[in-house]
Amino acid sequence: MQFELTQEYLDQIKEAIASKNVDYINQTLGELHSADIAAVIGELDIEESEYLLNCLDRELGAEIIRDLEGEIRKKLLKNFSPDEIAWYFKHIDSDDAVDILNEQPIPVREEVIAFIKNQEKADHIRELLHYEEDVAGGLMQKELVKANLNWTVTQCIEEIRRQSKKVEKVFYVYVVDDHEKLLGIVSLKKMLLADEDTLIADIYEPDIHYVESYREAEEVAQIMEKYDIEAIPVVNVHGKLLGRITIDDVVDVIKEEAKLDMQAMAGISESTEEDANVWRMSWARLPWLLIGMSGGILGARFLGLFESTISLVPAMAFFIPLITATGGNVGIQSSSVVVQALANKNSINNFNLQKLFKGFLIALINGIAISSIVFLFNMLIGEKNEIAIIVSIALFSVVMLASLMGTITPVILDKFGFNPALASGPFITTANDLLGLGVYFLVAHLLFNS
Repeated sequence: MQFELTQEYLDQIKEAIASKNVDYINQTLGELHSADIAAVIGELDIEESEYLLNCLDRELGAEIIRDLEGEIRKKLLKNFSPDEIAWYFKHIDSDDAVDILNEQPIPVREEVIAFIKNQEKADHIRELLHYEEDVAGGLMQKELVKANLNWTVTQCIEEIRRQSKKVEKVFYVYVVDDHEKLLGIVSLKKMLLADEDTLIADIYEPDIHYVESYREAEEVAQIMEKYDIEAIPVVNVHGKLLGRITIDDVVDVIKEEAKLDMQAMAGISESTEEDANVWRMSWARLPWLLIGMSGGILGARFLGLFESTISLVPAMAFFIPLITATGGNVGIQSSSVVVQALANKNSINNFNLQKLFKGFLIALINGIAISSIVFLFNMLIGEKNEIAIIVSIALFSVVMLASLMGTITPVILDKFGFNPALASGPFITTANDLLGLGVYFLVAHLLFNS
């Protein structure tokens, strides 16, 4: 059954913490998934969270710490000593342990690693700390099951039993040579069906997908999504097996990329969490707000150039919001489609005349439909013929130009190495506002002076 966190449930947990009812806490939360308990902790203060975590089984507590939001976890772990954190790491995969350590000050990282009793795990964590977070090496975990090419099936099964004690999920058995170079994978099914003395060399699959440790995280996610892979091995430049990346880490990458794109489209210049401090959140939003404000000032000055036209025909001012809003909406629609296509690296996204022509036809149909409806509306309410014609022509022109801007701007930004999602934010909205106003008054000026 899907867990739903209600205020009533949260109040009961808080009451149990206040009364130090350990039995109730264990009985109530012990039935939940670690991610659900992490959601509960996210609604508690630090002291309550610490007490709750100490009431639970340490293995479950490790899973909860792993599932907590970064900022919440960072604040919570300040109340734990390095040796307590190291104890939790006993039940946390190396890649998740590194993510948690990266949130801590450098002195704390060193102390925590020093308290890890499993020397192999400590070495794995030290190795992973050298990689950037947004590359394959930073995503991978060292825990995996591997077998030598020259082993028999019996030897391989014995090794699986030994290695699987430290591996939470066994997706594949990776086959390596005497120099730890990755050669392929062997399935559990093939081993079970093969004779005991069959060599791994005779049954492994050499054609596999893998990534080098320096590959970008986004590229890894695209490969795993395209080929529907639950786990992918990571190698160094010489092909030596270093670790593996599992699907749960790739999901996190996809979510983070989507979040960054959404923030870029909304005009937020950097990644921020909901509980980040006020100054950081303000700074993340301010740059694009200033761009929008600058566009507004330019728009106001731009309108001043046509003051005589507006004073001559005051009714034109009533349709300014219609022109700017339509241009902005059309531009965002067009750019969103292009941004989505550019984000899919598994297809050919070359910008060509065929795609431009398709966008032109779509804009043409929409422009005719919108301008016709507005023309009929103006005629029905008794607006002057000149105004109805000017608004309709201007609206049609704005739709066509805004569609063109929305189509080519993300492509241009992508070519120059910028995030194309920026095109769907205040940048293209402000540009289309100015463009729409210019077209509107240019049409009016031409028709009234003709």
